Amino acid sequence: QVQLVESGGGAVQPGGSLRLSCEVSGDSRHFYTIGWFRQAPGKEREGVSCISGSNGKQYYIESVKGRFTISRDDSRDNAKRTVYLQMNSLKPEDTAVYYCAASAVPRGTAWNSFLSYDYWGQGTQVTVSS
Repeated sequence: QVQLVESGGGAVQPGGSLRLSCEVSGDSRHFYTIGWFRQAPGKEREGVSCISGSNGKQYYIESVKGRFTISRDDSRDNAKRTVYLQMNSLKPEDTAVYYCAASAVPRGTAWNSFLSYDYWGQGTQVTVSS
């Protein structure tokens, strides 16, 4: 069983930055593919970014390219791994609850489908407003 815990959300002004963290525990031997999703009120859950567990390849939706960066801590010394989503130049339309999710296999072009993931965190709120 894999557990994911997000942190780092908050309220910022437009143009500000936040770094979200997704702590992955339960199976430290396996590099899971980790995706970040977001869901705004009244909207569907949207895939934002993903980092492949097999080769570290990164994926982004068009609206966050150049502003968001996904990375991971590959330390093998700890029982937990952490994936980060650095969000810069935030816009009001980035406001949403952000979730991280894990898949035991790489998802390729299906990385942004919530159906591709087996485990989910509880979410963290990001609010961008002046």
